[in-house]
Amino acid sequence: MTVTRLDQGQRYRPRMAFLKKIEALMMEMQNPDTGIKTQTQRVMITSIPHAVAGNDILQWILQRLQITQEEALHLGDLFVKYGYIYPLQEPKNLTLRTDGSLYRFQTPYFWPVQSWPADDTDYAIYLAKKNIKRKGILEEYEKEHYNMLNQKINYKWDFVIMQAKEQYKAGKERKKADRYALDCQERAYWLVNRTPPGMPDVLEYGIDRVTDPNENKVNQKKTMDVYRREIMYYQQAIMKSRVKSSVSLGGLVKYSEQFLSNDPILSGCLPSNPWITDDPEFWDLNAKLVEIPTRMRVERWAFNFSELIRDPKGRQNFQLFLKKEFSGENLSFWEACEDLKYGDQSKVKEKAEEIYTLFLAPGARRWINIDGTTMGITVKGLKHPHRYVLDAAQTHIYMLMKKDSYGRYLKSPIYKEMLAKAVVPQETVKKSSAFTFGRRHLRSSPSPVIVRQQEEEARAKEAATTVDITQVMSKLDRRSQLKKEPPK
Repeated sequence: MTVTRLDQGQRYRPRMAFLKKIEALMMEMQNPDTGIKTQTQRVMITSIPHAVAGNDILQWILQRLQITQEEALHLGDLFVKYGYIYPLQEPKNLTLRTDGSLYRFQTPYFWPVQSWPADDTDYAIYLAKKNIKRKGILEEYEKEHYNMLNQKINYKWDFVIMQAKEQYKAGKERKKADRYALDCQERAYWLVNRTPPGMPDVLEYGIDRVTDPNENKVNQKKTMDVYRREIMYYQQAIMKSRVKSSVSLGGLVKYSEQFLSNDPILSGCLPSNPWITDDPEFWDLNAKLVEIPTRMRVERWAFNFSELIRDPKGRQNFQLFLKKEFSGENLSFWEACEDLKYGDQSKVKEKAEEIYTLFLAPGARRWINIDGTTMGITVKGLKHPHRYVLDAAQTHIYMLMKKDSYGRYLKSPIYKEMLAKAVVPQETVKKSSAFTFGRRHLRSSPSPVIVRQQEEEARAKEAATTVDITQVMSKLDRRSQLKKEPPK
């Protein structure tokens, strides 16, 4: 919950720097003179004090910041998602609705930048209290968390149950309006700090930074370690490579030319565009782990290492090569790190321990060879595991495969054999379609100067054609005579 969470194994989180600005806006929003006017509102049969409507919040943001409505709505959503404002009518929906939906301001004690973390014991008490109140009816993810916490802090589970019963008893003695508001407040707090599956975790942290954006710099004494880290950070920033615009544009042109034949819009699809013909053969030929891939797909593996490792079939073929070189554990470790990074948040600690046991521990069954510095950073971070704890080791193995194994793989019989037996699909004959794009031969359009000359020549020919005036006059005379003759 806090910005400087030591239990995450890293120091500072730069994404949290804007929370101080949000808090300043929250203080202005609750100002009795210039803020939003709160009043008692009715929710079903309960009157809730100090409630505000979603539309009032949006209008205040528009007038205060002078921004567009779309930007104001996005900022209002952030207020709700980070737990500064919580909904009263739909507690599970952490979005700002621009209608008469009711909200309340969260107590500053529960704001995300407070120094105390969202403790597992507090969450266990909340779940136990909810379990007592609803007689065992919890959400599926809450049941999983409840059982996991029961095993994790079993030594003080009696204390958890006792606290839950006391809080439940104290809540029943409150007024109905206060009880309803506190329930919504508590639920919104834990939705932010213990995100359900399928919801983005707004407190998920990024990479390290040299400074803590929330530290109080007034009368603060900097230690030698702080100066050392700042010097290292600025040295790395100065050493960052820079290139001329001409070189950058040249690289962009080269990249575009290289990938032109693989662009489905510019070069079309083979055997046909499935969005036009409703022919699923394109999807079948380019399935993730198809037995024999297309030649274009195999050729793309030779563009660069990232294209190979990003393709599941390419990784499968590359793994065969690595096993023959007795280094298959490198790619397996890289894939395990990717699964840790993008997998389920609740299983991060368990997966990190499994990866350490299998690849990094002394005498591990599939031990990987990394340098001592990287190993030290990794082992230190594993004391408090998080999604990115293995980034240093993963990068080391990635560069090892890229610089050492990748070049030999492209020259190996395994890659050449796959390239030789790769499928070259033939274009299927299809009916004419209203869509103008597909696989076709590109032809350059005529020059505007030539088109203009052709138009001028056509006008000149049209003006040069002679008209027989006598024939025109004779036709007019006949028409006038017919009009004058009386009907028989």
